[in-house]
Formats: sequence, structure tokens, C-alpha cells
Amino acid sequence: MTLTIGQMLDRVFDPGTPVRFTAYDGSSAGDPDSRFTIHLANERAVRYIATAPGELGLARAYVAGDLSIEGADPGDPYDLLRTFRDEVEPHLPKVPELPDILKSLGLKGLRPPELPPEETPAPWRRMVHGLRHSKARDADAIHHHYDVSNRFYEILLGPSMTYTCACYPTVDATLEEAQANKYDLVCRKLGLQPGMRLLDVGCGWGGMVRHAVKNYGVTALGVTLSDQQARWAAKAIAEDGISERAEVRPLDYRDVPEPGFDAVSSIGLTEHIGVRNYPGYFRFLKARLREGGRLLNHCITRTDNKHPGISRGGFIDRYVFPDGELTGAGRIITEAQDAGLEVLHEENLRPHYAMTLRDWCTNLVEHWDEAVAEVGLGTARVWGLYMAGSRLGFERNIVQLHQVLAVKLDERGGGMDLPLRPWWQP
Repeated sequence: MTLTIGQMLDRVFDPGTPVRFTAYDGSSAGDPDSRFTIHLANERAVRYIATAPGELGLARAYVAGDLSIEGADPGDPYDLLRTFRDEVEPHLPKVPELPDILKSLGLKGLRPPELPPEETPAPWRRMVHGLRHSKARDADAIHHHYDVSNRFYEILLGPSMTYTCACYPTVDATLEEAQANKYDLVCRKLGLQPGMRLLDVGCGWGGMVRHAVKNYGVTALGVTLSDQQARWAAKAIAEDGISERAEVRPLDYRDVPEPGFDAVSSIGLTEHIGVRNYPGYFRFLKARLREGGRLLNHCITRTDNKHPGISRGGFIDRYVFPDGELTGAGRIITEAQDAGLEVLHEENLRPHYAMTLRDWCTNLVEHWDEAVAEVGLGTARVWGLYMAGSRLGFERNIVQLHQVLAVKLDERGGGMDLPLRPWWQP
């Protein structure tokens, strides 16, 4: 028996699935009255899905343009992803059904198509750039994600050019207000005062550096592996007239030579360095601090500390953050303590990241045509899918965002010179 595409989909999704599927062979499946229609435009779409069942195959077909979606904005498919998570239950076909499905697909249908150009190679193929989290391989991973286009990031992030979780002072605050509030929160936790020296590792486009210099009177050094970020930041620093006190270098954080900083901020870097490198990471940052200096670590985390952290080649690893690794906040606190830092405070900003992603998606939707013209339809689709899915992940407590504040003590356990209670709170 030869099955249509729609009949094969009926064997993967339960009857009454609240999404409609249509295919190039004229067949369909799912709810004909659904708000959402997913169309498989050609044979290659089916091959992508058949050879990589689940999110990766669907993403490949979507990014390649072989799968289209009606009823959801490509810049923000959040509602569709929420429907899938809450109401759609895909499952493996029953054993007796497999022969008909395999016969219908044929040998060609089971041969993987060429990968979309937006996809990075499988983790084992990245060995050409060195071992996982070697300096060369980290630089290549950062290039893939952050050297897309500075103009594209301006469209996406808005004037702050800040690609990390904001902190919303009120539920109706704007994205720019929330990003400025986040930088203020970090500065206050670090206790920045005029004349202090700040090191910002993984500094992006220099947002923290510029904010701290202009609003807290410090001298700041930022480092990033992205040449495009460093060039954009240098131009912004010059335009702000703060070049004598602010600098952004295209440099691996492990190569910063200067010691004696009063404070170190790490906002969105820990996700990239690898869990097994945490001990060296915290030891290195501690060595950059003076006694009594403070470290603020801000990063995405898992909800527990059981996961090994290493990504396994899913959508996020192949299209967004190659070699990215997440673990729980408890592991981060443990490694900071084991490096000899005293942890002073920890807080979870999970709801704030969901709101941040919502606002980034709004920017992408409002400027979709310009974004596509800048980076191409495939890359723009990757970003819409990734941000909408991440928003759902933060809303559903699949991932979290934690800030951990620590201090470097002297040999006698002193040198903090801190107020008795959290000083950054009103």
C-alpha cells in the first residue's frame, strides 16, 4: 500500500491534532479549521523530516524554504510553538504501519538531503577547528552566531545593542528601559564608584562598558571574540566621547593580561565556555580581581544540576549556539566557591528573559523585510524560530537566568568592606 503524505502524517499525529498539514501531493492531515497550516512544498521537505524526526528535521525544512507556515508570523511563531507544546502529541508509528511508510518514502526518501547553509556541521565534524572549547573552536562558534551582521542586530536589539536578558522595572517598561535597568542593577551590585576599574568579559557590543563609564565614572575594558562586535563598540565609544576611559578589544577573555580590577562583569559568556572549564574560568576571573573586588556572573541555566551540560546536536546547537552548554545555578555557585570566591547573592530573572525575547521578536516582526534583505530569509527564519521557542522555554521553566554575585577575600577572609545587607536594593 502506497500512502500519501497526509496519510503518513496521520500515523505520526493523533486524530484531532489542532494544526492542519498540507503537502505537495495534494493530501492533508490534521484539523481543517485550524488557525495554523503547515505546508510541505516538495519531496525534500519530507526527506528532511524523515531523516531527522523531531525539531531538527522540521527546522531544516523550514529554514530551507521547503516548509511554510500559515497563521503565524515568521518573525514570531510563538503562538504556533505554544500550540505544538500544549496540544500536539507526535509519536512513532506503530510497528505494523512501518512497512507501508517505508515503502511510500522509498530509498530516495530515506537519503538525507544536503543541509541548509545556515546549519553548522555536527559536533564531531567541528574537530577541524580543534577540541571542544579550544580557543580556535570557540572563536569559530562565536563567529557563527555573533558575526551575522551588525545592522541585523541593530534591527533586532534596538538602540541598546544589548543581547542579554533585560530586567524590567515594571511590566509595561520598554525594552530600552529594561536594558538600562539591567546594567544599573549590575553596576549597583558591583558597587561601582568613580575611579574604579571594570573588566567586562564577553562584552558584546560594549553596552555594559559604555553604561558603566558614562553613569558610574569607572574606567572599563571589555573583551569579545567577535571582530564585528569590537568594531561596532569602538565606533560607539568614540561617538560617546569616552575613549580615554573605555576600550573594547577583540580578545579571548583568557588572554586578558591586566590584574587588579575592582570589578568583573560576565553577562552572557558562561553559556559559551563549557561546563568542564568552569573551574579555570572562575580561577582566572578571580586572579584578575584585587582583594575585595567583586564578580557578577549573569547567565542562562538549566532548572537542575543533573544535566552534563553538553549539547547533542539539536536545533539550538546546529543553528544558534554551536558548542553551547548549560547547567544549573547550583553548579555555577559551587564552582565559584571552589575557586575561592565568596558568593554573596543569587537571583533568578527567568520571567524577565521571556519578556526580553518577546520584545526582540516584536522588533523582528516590525522590521522583517529589512532583516531578510540584510541576512537572507533562512537566517531570519532561524532567529524568529529560536527566539519564540526560547521565550516559551523561559515561560515554562525549562530554562532560567541567574545572576550570581561573589567577592574575592583576602587571606584572612576579610577585605570586603561591604554593607551588612544588599546595598543595590531601594
